[in-house]
Amino acid sequence: MRIEESQRAFQEYNRELTVSNLQVGCFVGVLLMPAGTVLDLAVYRSEWSHFLQLRLLCSVLIGLFWMLVVSPIGQRYHRILGITLAMFPTGFMAWMIMVTDGASSPYYAGLNLVLLVVAIIAHWTIRQSFIAFALVVLMYLTACVVNYEQHRTLNSGALVNNLYFLVVTGLIVMVGSHYHSHLRRREFQSRFELDQSRQRLEESNRKLLEMDETKSRFFANVSHELRTPLTLLLAPLETLIHSKRHRLDNQARDWLLTMQANGMRLLKLINDLLDLVRIESGALEIRREPIELREFLQGLGNELRHAAMDKRVRLEIGVEPPLSRVLADRDKLEKVILNLLFNAIKFTPAGGRIRLRAHRQDDFWRCEVSDTGIGIAPQQLPFIFDRFWQVDTSSRRKYQGLGIGLALVKELVEAQGGEIRADSTVGQGTTIGFSLPFLEPLPPAAPETVPGAAPEMGSDAVPASAPQAAEAAAVSTAAPDAPAGAPQAEWLAALYRRAEFFPGMVTVQSSAQSKELPLGPAAGARPRILIADDEPDMLRFLRSQLETQFEVLEAIDGQQAIDKIVQFLPDLVLCDMMMPEKDGLQVCREIRERTATRNLPILILTARADERTKISVLAAGANDFLTKPFSSTELYVRLTNLMSAHEYERRLTTQNKRLEALVDQLKETEAQLVRNEKMASLGRLSAGIIHEINNPLNYVLTGIHFLKSRLACLPAESRPEASEILHDIEEGTERIKVIVSDLRAFCHPQGAQAEPIEVASLVAMATRFLSHEIKNGIQIELDLETCHRIYADRNRILQVLINLLQNSVQSLRKKVFPNGEQPLVWIQSRIDGNHDLILVRDNGLGIAPENVDKIFEPFFTTKDVGEGTGLGLSICYQIMREHHGEIRVQSEVNRFCEFALDFPRKETE
Repeated sequence: MRIEESQRAFQEYNRELTVSNLQVGCFVGVLLMPAGTVLDLAVYRSEWSHFLQLRLLCSVLIGLFWMLVVSPIGQRYHRILGITLAMFPTGFMAWMIMVTDGASSPYYAGLNLVLLVVAIIAHWTIRQSFIAFALVVLMYLTACVVNYEQHRTLNSGALVNNLYFLVVTGLIVMVGSHYHSHLRRREFQSRFELDQSRQRLEESNRKLLEMDETKSRFFANVSHELRTPLTLLLAPLETLIHSKRHRLDNQARDWLLTMQANGMRLLKLINDLLDLVRIESGALEIRREPIELREFLQGLGNELRHAAMDKRVRLEIGVEPPLSRVLADRDKLEKVILNLLFNAIKFTPAGGRIRLRAHRQDDFWRCEVSDTGIGIAPQQLPFIFDRFWQVDTSSRRKYQGLGIGLALVKELVEAQGGEIRADSTVGQGTTIGFSLPFLEPLPPAAPETVPGAAPEMGSDAVPASAPQAAEAAAVSTAAPDAPAGAPQAEWLAALYRRAEFFPGMVTVQSSAQSKELPLGPAAGARPRILIADDEPDMLRFLRSQLETQFEVLEAIDGQQAIDKIVQFLPDLVLCDMMMPEKDGLQVCREIRERTATRNLPILILTARADERTKISVLAAGANDFLTKPFSSTELYVRLTNLMSAHEYERRLTTQNKRLEALVDQLKETEAQLVRNEKMASLGRLSAGIIHEINNPLNYVLTGIHFLKSRLACLPAESRPEASEILHDIEEGTERIKVIVSDLRAFCHPQGAQAEPIEVASLVAMATRFLSHEIKNGIQIELDLETCHRIYADRNRILQVLINLLQNSVQSLRKKVFPNGEQPLVWIQSRIDGNHDLILVRDNGLGIAPENVDKIFEPFFTTKDVGEGTGLGLSICYQIMREHHGEIRVQSEVNRFCEFALDFPRKETE
């Protein structure tokens, strides 16, 4: 749609431009054609009169053509008329060439000029340029041909020369027309888009102005509408607080004072918004009056002394002579200084200093408020006087406010003809000072009004008599016993002034102070709840509502909430969403990340009711949320529901754990029964096998011994072979004997005969027994504790070490090692607290993860048939249990396998 609109606009623009340029071309043609008679006198004097007539005729025709251009027909067919205009001088030039020298005539140069001049003025397209060029060449050739027919002479060289320059000129005209059209289109497109953007900006600006005006009216109307019900609240509250006819207990008086303080804070906010609206609408009135500056500033300082002392900051006030009396608007000056002082108190930590000083400066007097607070970063300093701007806009901000205080200060100072500036250094403090014109106080007279300001309209200076009348009526109705029978308007003005002294910031004395509670979960009948909120009034209210049903803990920021949750483990958390240090969402996340508090029920309080906030709260891990304002009944019901659900969940979790423990116990018992039955069966079987095998073994060993003693009777050449055969028979028999011994040890374990053993000698003996197997490049590395002794049965532990080393050697032999890696067995011993450790590690094949839990079971083996019985590690496990120790394994396939023998340490001599 925008492209079509742009195309139509360009066509209209091009049409208007072409028609305008055609008129210029007509004007140039009318003037230049008769001017060519000078050339005629010089070149063809005999044809001068004839050519003059032709030139005048051409000018007349162009003049008539001009009339056609400005007519509706010209507006419609402007492209055709552009070419037609060029044909008038071209035709007459061609006639002159024909009647003179034909191809030799110098008038062909006029055709070049026609092409160039008309193309530049008419802004032809490349198509128009081509048509015009073709017609010019055609007319020139026609003139040359006709001249040749008449005179039968032709200068071919001149013809080629003239055609060459005509063609070159035509090409230049066509290329130039093309690029000129392209540039004209781009220029128009840019101007069109710029114009469209300007129109949109003007429309947006108009809408913004309307919205701003609507906003100002809305603020003014809403503020007035809010002040009426606020008056109806504050007037009865003051009556109840100061009345002598109603006796109030301490809790009721605290509630009334809390209501009054928060009502005053709201009234101050409304008054500030109204002042901003007045400034925008030009209805702010400046009423100057003489002010004793020292007394004025001291009075303000005395009013704020309590707030400064509560924050534990020192407030200093001084006026440098000769400055004493100034002419200024008392109300506006008071509002400016109070805002600056409250800001300084808010951002100055305990132990700091605030200084208010005034002095004369040429034709101005200057007032400065400096503090030793947190300071303002240089990149943020230019924005502090902007409306609704705040240094920290996150939900974790430490300092509350709407960002209108300093903006109002700047507007009020500038409305009185002054200026304000701020200087600050982060971590050192801030100085904000304003200068006002120094005017000598005049004798008492009517209050001065700033030129151009609106007329006096009462204390509000807003043309809204109906709301003011409503407020006055509210005071009259709600507070019939207003102080000392003063006029209601004066009481209302005093109420507005008192509201200026409610800064609405958290004070040191209002910080949460929890009762001393035992660490860990609540042990009493009442559940324990933690309340986290940075508003002391809200904390007091929530505590008063919940302390009869809960043990209440309090926190004033997110970090303190986390610390107390970890320390006291409450049963329930009630947390505000916007808090300093850490907001409610971060508190939820950290609670859910900790194992001990993962299932803790959390209720979030928030002033935001939009869908995005609700989703964010639930996504952060909160169980429920409650929007402000809320009723105490709804709060109690939601907390009770959360507590009940949490209790049911806790009982269910406990029951599940018990059931899981019972199932595990049943499985363990079943496995133990199966194991015992296996062992009993194995014992019965092995008892018979051992008895039946031992007798033949004894006969075999006796026979081997006898045969060895008779070897000397054999011929000398037969003795080695016979000795080797007997040795093999003896080894096989010994192997059978070892297996039988292992079966006896496994099925009928005996108590360990413990004694102090040198670990080094034990390891040396084990490696010596296996020296015939530790060959072919297998390295043994020892890292033994010096003079390390363990208390154990030497033979039994030696059996364990030999078994482990033999397994390592077999694993190393089966592994194919890459270049640069050697088979290695590493043995280490060390003392670890109350334990003696012996570690055997190799870099062999390792143990598959699925087999790690099975390797200590009897008869379990991964070796090939004939390479093992599956009893070795089971016997090792049994021996370590006899020594009240344990054997552990760590392994990674194709990387390593490590067995750890862990003995309870016993001091040995």
